[in-house]
Parts: sequence; structure tokens; C-alpha cells
Amino acid sequence: MVAIQPLAKIWLDGQLVDWDRAQVHVLTHALHYGYAVFEGIRCHATSRGPAIFRLDEHLERFLNSAKVYRMKLPYSLEQLRQACVDLVRANGLPAAYLRPLAFSGYGEMGLDPTKAPVQVAVAMWSWGAYLGEAGQEHGVRALVSSWTRVDSRMLPPQAKCAANYANSALAKMEAVAAGYDEAILLNSAGMVAEGPGENIFRVKKDVVSTPPASSGILRGITRDTVIEFLADEHLVFRRNDFTREELFTSDEVFYTGTAAGITPIREVDGRPIGTGDYPITRRLQRRYAAATEGRLPGREGWLTYAT
Repeated sequence: MVAIQPLAKIWLDGQLVDWDRAQVHVLTHALHYGYAVFEGIRCHATSRGPAIFRLDEHLERFLNSAKVYRMKLPYSLEQLRQACVDLVRANGLPAAYLRPLAFSGYGEMGLDPTKAPVQVAVAMWSWGAYLGEAGQEHGVRALVSSWTRVDSRMLPPQAKCAANYANSALAKMEAVAAGYDEAILLNSAGMVAEGPGENIFRVKKDVVSTPPASSGILRGITRDTVIEFLADEHLVFRRNDFTREELFTSDEVFYTGTAAGITPIREVDGRPIGTGDYPITRRLQRRYAAATEGRLPGREGWLTYAT
């Protein structure tokens, strides 16, 4: 968690406004029904200045989330891209976390969100590694949650909707209360799905695997990045379900996510994972750092410079 320090501007409904003026009414529809979709995007410091990582892929998912929820956004991908670039320039941070958000606004109340106006904002703040720098270096301790990951018969897991994250918050609080750093959620079939805000990978005998989309995960942008890296590194990769017990007997387990980056998991439910060396995780961490900082040949197209 991080305490947010105010910056100069937030982009709200088509214009940059002063930080303290980016406000909504207490009867804003989304506050009552969780009807909002959002993204988490990283801007990284590079030798050429601030660069937003895989911006278009994030914005495509943002627009797709809105489509799933019948939310008609009044802005195109190109307009949202420019909003993100303008915001980074206006606030002047070399590295930051960006949060595009679309939500049902103030005007009408009731379960039908189509009666409320749609508002769109992009905020940003300074945010280091979500699970801590020490976690990225030494690994984190994870608890398999008693809460089940939402599935497509309940809420669309492929849409990054605010309502889904009540499920994530319950799992996170349970893990922290038990003395762990993070949670792991199983799906309704009892198979591993993901973390509260991260995808999950396991390594066994040099084979890297991650749960498929059908397991009820959110298709992460960092997850996709790692999958591409595995091909670059000529590592065997599979999308397949695996069990809680298979986590315990893995050689390596790691989280991926925009906030978390690539973070090794050193322990699951009190059981140490592998030898604690994380050789494949380390290779992926190095490649990810090079890509986000503009140092990885062939991946320059993943960066949108805000200079």
C-alpha cells in the first residue's frame, strides 16, 4: 500500500484539472454499485525521458472492459492515449503509476447504470513495487485464500471492473491478517486462478506454466509480456490448470502484474518453494527491467514516450 502524495493535475472528462478539483458527488452511481472499469499502467524512467509501458494494450483492455459492461465511453483509444501522455507531461514525474477510470456518474440512482452519465478520468501517482522492493528481491509469503475467485457465471472476470476487487480485497485482508504478504485465489473448480491483483506462474523442471483464461483469470498485460519473454528465452511454456498442491512442489512460483512487476513467491501456506534461488524468475526480471527502461532490442514499440 502507498500513501498518495498530491500532484498538479488529474485528467477528468476531457481536460486537465487541478488535483484538488477532481471531485465527484456522494451520490455518484459507481460509489453505490461498484459500476466502474479501470486500468493500472506504469510509466518508467528511461534515458529518453518518461515512457509509458504497453499503453495501447492497456487502453484496448480498458475499452473492452467498458464494452463488456455496456458502458459507452465518449473517448477513443487515440484520445485516451493523448490524455495519458498529457498527464505525465503536466505532472513532471519521471516514473509513475497511471489509473484510467470510467464510471457511472451522478444524475440517476438505481441498479440500471445506463441511466447515469459515464465519466472518465486518468490519475497518476508515485508508486514503487506493490509487494515491496524486498519482496522482489527475496520473494513474498503467500496464503491460499478461503475466498473463491469470481467466475463468469457471477461477474465477467476478463473485465477489469471495480466490483471484482471486493473479492480481491477480502482475500488480501485474510492473507495479511494471517501474517502473509499476499493471497492466492482458487477458482470454483478448486484450481489455482491468480492473486488478488496479479497473475501467477509456476516452474517445474524448467517448464513454465500459468493458468489459462478459462480458469477465471484476468488476462494481464504483464502476464502477456512474460509469455513473450519465455519464447525469447527459449523456455518451455504451457497454459494449463494446476492445483494448490502443485504450488507446494514447484521449483519456482512468481506473481506478475503492472503494480507488482515480477515478484517471486518464496512460501505458500507455510511451505517453502524450491531452493529460494529463482533462476528463471531472475532471468525474466532482468528482461522486464530492460524492456520497461528502453534497453531491450526489438521491444521499443512497447514504449510510448511522454517527452
